[in-house]
Amino acid sequence: MTGQPSYSHGTGTTALLGDTIGANLDRAVAAWPDREALVDVPSGRRWTYAAFAADVDRLAHALLASGVGKGDRVGIWAVNCPEWMLVQYATARIGAIMVNINPAYRTHEVAYVLRQAGVRFLFASLRHKASDYRAMAEEVRGDCPQLRETVYFGDPSWEALLARESGGAPFAELSCDDPVNIQYTSGTTGFPKGATLSHHNILNNGYFVGETIAYTEQDRICVPVPFYHCFGMVMGNLAATSHGACVVIPAPSFDPRATLEAVQRERCTSLYGVPTMFIAELSLPDFADHDLSSLRTGIMAGSPCPAEVMKRVVAEMHMEQISICYGMTETSPVSLQTRTDDDLEHRTGTVGRVLPHIEVKVVDPATGATLPRGAAGELCTRGYGVMLGYWDEPDRTAEAIDAGRWMHTGDLAVMREDGYVEIVGRIKDMIIRGGENVYPREIEEFLHAHPGIRDVQVVGAPHERYGEEVLACVIPSDPAAPPTLEELRAFCAGRLAHYKVPSRLRILDSFPMTVSGKVRKVELRERYGAPEPGSGG
Repeated sequence: MTGQPSYSHGTGTTALLGDTIGANLDRAVAAWPDREALVDVPSGRRWTYAAFAADVDRLAHALLASGVGKGDRVGIWAVNCPEWMLVQYATARIGAIMVNINPAYRTHEVAYVLRQAGVRFLFASLRHKASDYRAMAEEVRGDCPQLRETVYFGDPSWEALLARESGGAPFAELSCDDPVNIQYTSGTTGFPKGATLSHHNILNNGYFVGETIAYTEQDRICVPVPFYHCFGMVMGNLAATSHGACVVIPAPSFDPRATLEAVQRERCTSLYGVPTMFIAELSLPDFADHDLSSLRTGIMAGSPCPAEVMKRVVAEMHMEQISICYGMTETSPVSLQTRTDDDLEHRTGTVGRVLPHIEVKVVDPATGATLPRGAAGELCTRGYGVMLGYWDEPDRTAEAIDAGRWMHTGDLAVMREDGYVEIVGRIKDMIIRGGENVYPREIEEFLHAHPGIRDVQVVGAPHERYGEEVLACVIPSDPAAPPTLEELRAFCAGRLAHYKVPSRLRILDSFPMTVSGKVRKVELRERYGAPEPGSGG
């Protein structure tokens, strides 16, 4: 091997935090009791740090009174709202493990997560748009015998829970290395895996992401990205509270106009989003009528940002210090981030350089040897952010984290001479649709249950708006009566999250195969991934 190796270690003068999340919140309350911690624009409710901590403690004591204690799994299946954030900090306070459930999940998926994590207590939204969470929760309750109680936000059950609070029971002694959160990430073997994260993992990641964009108690962060994902609850909530900053919730789920109105009304200094969110905001007919002059920074993550979009975000949204982040749920999530003074090319051509106290390297996927800079290989990361493991799945954990504690990302990357990293592809066949990771194997296993399908392969096809869309290549059971796309989508409705439901269908007689008998997904993508004539792509 010649040249500098594709290895980089993030150095820094700021030490890692040794706190639990609850202790860190106490520090913020002591320093800034009267500063705003949380603003919910839809309801007009506001919390100072002192008031927020008081409500967190009230909920924590109510959970203790309900028999929830250290190590118990508490599910949360809800859209963004203040109660979501209260549950996040209250469970951390008592040492319970919060289990994030994607609000787009339907019965098939939520039942699996509740069983696999052993969720005893569930918080949920009542309903949002077409989702009736109470009806779905009741439907799966019989399949989840360990689930003792469900409490709904905006429902008498929430007030009834808070009324149990006695305030007397002391909180358990906790370690920063205790598990505090399980986040489900779709698996290539058909079912999601529960990435188990500690206080140390996510508190430090939120803190250092915030440090990198120079957060202080003066910042007000507009968070239109979902709390159920690391982007919202770590890079948003924990970055805010570890710096005394304020979280502003613009809407229960992403709404471009509500987001810009929240920035204007609350004088937000930072705005988050995946590229498609920023594109939607910039595309509003009255975009120019919004006063966004309070913005200085923000985070864009989830998928690469087109250069023209980045130029407009910097120039027209006043986000001169916007940052690009790269990470994965299993690493809490961020390991690479651009800096506030990076040029346009680095912000659009790379995903940044390594954060303090983290190591990254690019290796030959076959041998594990570190490659020279400029060569493409698998990106691996090591450090405080690497998860404790997949919940109750040691074998799958061992597949992802090697003996040296390196997390293998599955992403193909190139490390430049200056240490900045480009993501050039994926070793696995993951589809990224509008910032959501979609694993074909999960959808394939589900679609195999359709009586009209003999075999199915799912691949990503290019899409102008979402980056990629889900294409199902199907060999029908009866070639004379193949399933239609409408039938396929109806079969998935209510059982798979909307972003996993195929939007394209190809009926085939056979799949292209390798000599060893494996389906050539690359060929399926190349042959059938182009937009069909008249389909609108």
